[in-house]
Amino acid sequence: MLDSRVIMDESAIRRALTRIAHEMVEKNKGIQGCVLIGIRTRGIYLARRVAERILDIEGHPIAVGELDITRYRDDRPFTAESGDLLPDEELKLLVKDKRIILFDDVLYTGRTIRAALDALMDCGRPQSIQLAVLVDRGHRELPIRPDYVGKNVPTSKHEQIDVSLSEIDESDCVTIMHPREAEIGR
Repeated sequence: MLDSRVIMDESAIRRALTRIAHEMVEKNKGIQGCVLIGIRTRGIYLARRVAERILDIEGHPIAVGELDITRYRDDRPFTAESGDLLPDEELKLLVKDKRIILFDDVLYTGRTIRAALDALMDCGRPQSIQLAVLVDRGHRELPIRPDYVGKNVPTSKHEQIDVSLSEIDESDCVTIMHPREAEIGR
């Protein structure tokens, strides 16, 4: 059994994404040559929301692409039914020689991002890759560091972070789930 607590509500998520959008525009001196790539599933929705904020800030749209990393994961078996076999041709055009800003919901060990980097390299050679995450919970197993973070949440390895987004979960919130003390030693 897990105890849970909301650590980001809808307005906190909205503020974090607005701040991230401003940081992206500032760091890249605008959005010229930039592309947002969201990691399926929740990363793409976050990337689309940031793209809307960038449009409001800059008055120009930023391209957004969706990345399926299923076949690049090292912790799940790949079957032909579980993901695309080849990178999407449209994604290849988006990536080549662009400044990519990769977006995911939670950064934990770094293995998802490593898989995403492999997938991006199969699409072509970007000019650079930056990383944006809504939540960074620590516990990296790989040398990966985000450029943009919505919220740093120090966690134990026994805890879980759950991101809910209205596009697929009917509400926006980030929840931290703690195991009850008696269950940690089991």
